[in-house]
Amino acid sequence: MKYGIDIGHNLPADTGAQGIRVEDEMTRDVGTRVISKLRDLGHQVVECKPKSASTLGSSLRQRCNIANANRVDQFVSIHFNGFNGQANGVEVFAISDTAKKIAQPVLEKIVELGYFNRKVKNGSHLYVLRYTNMPAILIESCFCDSQKDMEIYDPEALANAIVKGLTGEEPPTNQSSSEDNVLELQKALNRLKIKSPAGQGLGENGSLDQATIAAIKTFQAIVGINQTGMGDSTTWQTINQILEQPILRPNHAGGTTVKYLQRRVGTQADGIFGSGTASAVIRFQKQQGLTADGIVGPQTWSKLID
Repeated sequence: MKYGIDIGHNLPADTGAQGIRVEDEMTRDVGTRVISKLRDLGHQVVECKPKSASTLGSSLRQRCNIANANRVDQFVSIHFNGFNGQANGVEVFAISDTAKKIAQPVLEKIVELGYFNRKVKNGSHLYVLRYTNMPAILIESCFCDSQKDMEIYDPEALANAIVKGLTGEEPPTNQSSSEDNVLELQKALNRLKIKSPAGQGLGENGSLDQATIAAIKTFQAIVGINQTGMGDSTTWQTINQILEQPILRPNHAGGTTVKYLQRRVGTQADGIFGSGTASAVIRFQKQQGLTADGIVGPQTWSKLID
C-alpha cells in the first residue's frame, strides 16, 4: 500500500490549535511515528506536508498536489482538535463510502485508548479531502485543550492505533533501556539540571537505578508527558527539542519546551509563553546578568542548560 501521510499545519502561514498542548508539536510527534511504523511494515509512504507556503491556501493546495502527483492509494491527514476546554474525544472525517470504511477502524482503535467516540463524520467542508483524488481521511485525534484527553495522550500509542487501524497489522513498537541509551539519558538529564530525589546530579554509569528512574519521572512530570520512568521515544523527542535550544519569544511559543522553561524560571508551567512567563524570564535574565528582554536566545539557554 502507498500512503500519503499529511502532518497537519507546521508552517508559519498554517498553524494549529493551542491549548494544554500545541497541535503543531502533537501532529509532528504522532505523524513521524506513523510514517516510520508504516515503512517498517513494508508500506510506501509519501510525506505530504510542504516545505514552505506563504498562505494557508497554498499550504492546503500543496498537500493535495503532493498526494495526487505521487498517486498514493490512501491519503491520511493527522490533526488535533481545540474548542472550549470541555469538548473531548476523537473524530475522523471522510467523504466517500470507501474513505469512510478506511476511517472506521482507525476511529475504533483510537477509541480503544480511552478517548470518547465522536464518530466518523462527513468531511466535505475540508479542502484536503475534497481535492485529493484518492480515498482520504482526516483524523482529529483528540482535543489539545481537554484535560481529560491530555491525561491519556501518548503519541506512541496514538501512532500505533492509527497504523493498526489503517493496515490491520500490529505496528512495531519503540523499545529502549540499553546501557548506552541510559548513559546518554543520564547525561542529557544532567545537562537539563534534573536532579535525583536527593537533590544531586545523576551518576553517569549507564545503570537504570532508582535515582535515574525518579529523575526521568521528574522530567516527564515537568514537561507534561506520561511518567513512565523510561527513556522512551516521547521522552527522547522532548529532550531533543529542548536541547536544540530554540529561540522562544512571548506569544510566539508553546508546548513542552516552554513548560521546561517555565519550571526553570519559576512560573506556572502551562506551556504558554504569555506575559507571566515573559516577566519570569526577564527576572531570570537580570539575576544572571543578561540583557533582560524576555526573549530566550543562546545566552539565556546557556544559563539554563549545561
